Amino acid sequence: MHVAYGKVEALHGVSLSVREGSIVTVIGPNGAGKSTLLNSLAGLLPGKGEVRLRGKSLADVGTEERVAEGLVLVPEKRELFGAMSVEDNLVLGAFTRLRRRGTDLDADLKSVFARFPRLEERRAQYAATLSGGERQMLALGRALMGRPKVLMLDEPSLGLAPIVVRDIFRIIADLRATGVAILLVEQNARAALQVADYGHVLETGEQVLEGPSADLASNPRVIETYLGLAGKPPAAQAAMAPHSPEASS
Repeated sequence: MHVAYGKVEALHGVSLSVREGSIVTVIGPNGAGKSTLLNSLAGLLPGKGEVRLRGKSLADVGTEERVAEGLVLVPEKRELFGAMSVEDNLVLGAFTRLRRRGTDLDADLKSVFARFPRLEERRAQYAATLSGGERQMLALGRALMGRPKVLMLDEPSLGLAPIVVRDIFRIIADLRATGVAILLVEQNARAALQVADYGHVLETGEQVLEGPSADLASNPRVIETYLGLAGKPPAAQAAMAPHSPEASS
């Protein structure tokens, strides 16, 4: 994947894959191109390269069609409709399926509410009145309403309290069991590597390292650059134990 802003190339030949039921993370410093990668995969930014979902090329397919095919992005800023209710925001997540016969929104809502009971309690509440953690849950729930095959998460822990970060990463780990493939961009490298099966390190738009998450977590370069920045470990480091690698690139 190559992506440029004008004459400045932001991504230089990044290549990765995510298997069903696995979590692949992309870590790196601010400005490395992590969000650019997700936005390009979602069709929000033009890029050069091949995008395939279960063998089908999406290279010439627009954003709405990519969502319909099952490639769904939870953006960094969540992009909720604050003046709409929680339930209405969730229903919008299924917009690509609403035109199809047999769409069972009630069953989908029931499934989301079972995973996020707090959203059911607030289903009639305006999204703008939710806490940061609740907004992230709503953004995740809205994405799940689209029945994604690949779920792309851009900085899901951003701006959240430590205890909420732990909850969010537990939810992400639980989603693995549903069979969805998860591509996780996360500034909290320690938490990301603990929940992921496989990881990639981006720096200035280039892949500089990749491998099973446990191997990256013990790599001296990763430890020095991404795991040892704070005086104490990030709050989410105890949220998950490392998992065996299931994904490959």
